[in-house]
Amino acid sequence: MIDLIEEIKDLKKAKNATLLAHYYQEGDIQELADFTGDSLKLAREATKVKTPVIVFCGVHFMAETAKMLNPEKKVLLPDLQAGCSLAESCPAEKLLRFQEMLRENGRRFQTVTYINSSAAVKALSDWVVTSGNAEEIIRRVPADQEILFVPDRHLGQYLTEITGRKMILWNGACIVHEIFSVGDLLTLKRQVPAGITVAHPECPANIREHSDFVGGTEAMLKYIGGFADQKDFLVATEANMMWQMQHKFPQHRYHPVPGITCACNKCPHMARNTLEKVRDCLMYGRPEIEWQPEFARAREVVTRSLLN
Repeated sequence: MIDLIEEIKDLKKAKNATLLAHYYQEGDIQELADFTGDSLKLAREATKVKTPVIVFCGVHFMAETAKMLNPEKKVLLPDLQAGCSLAESCPAEKLLRFQEMLRENGRRFQTVTYINSSAAVKALSDWVVTSGNAEEIIRRVPADQEILFVPDRHLGQYLTEITGRKMILWNGACIVHEIFSVGDLLTLKRQVPAGITVAHPECPANIREHSDFVGGTEAMLKYIGGFADQKDFLVATEANMMWQMQHKFPQHRYHPVPGITCACNKCPHMARNTLEKVRDCLMYGRPEIEWQPEFARAREVVTRSLLN
């Protein structure tokens, strides 16, 4: 393991590459990264990269975003099969047909798309949001227009609750956040009665309503960082997020909220990126995210929504 880590460090230097890693990556990968963050933070960091090569340790839509913001750079994804259940739930051609049907029926709407989506879907959108800026963007949509929110119905429902805006919700969900068990959460709360429950807004309503704080990964870190004295946190998001929490705030104790099918929820797509694959993509310069025609339009939407 030590030899492999040193090999990656040497290759990173030799290839003049910057390594970006999402909070849902394994701790070993996060530790090697030049920048870690959620989707919004990494999209912004991608625009500041000076090296000609970016290795994006995340899932496919994230690497696509890095490429569309850096068309002149080589963007590598350790495993091209690292997908996303949310992105897969909303194919661009299906969204286009639904939008056309709404327009034919005289509906005036803006499409607000969660960043967990393909570039082709972003290109069909008026706005792209993350859990960190979604509320702000929702409030920008004129009151005389409806909102079509895709693809996460749980995040959409949460945004409806906090903004009061009714929305047309696409029927998508994150496989990691949807399988949290409310029964096991209540059991854990009894076992750790002083515990503070933090949940991602991608979680279903029955998890959110039993939580003390609901927010995206950056918001969670900010919230936890507000407690100086040791606390117990019950964490309802992808389990690797706890590495970042422990790294930044080691004074606290963290307890993963169990899922329906397993003791901890790890994203199988994120897990496809391994140290060996990080080394290999640096060594051979592939798999590479190639520029696609829809990236230009998607870039306009992403830039206006997330970077301006």
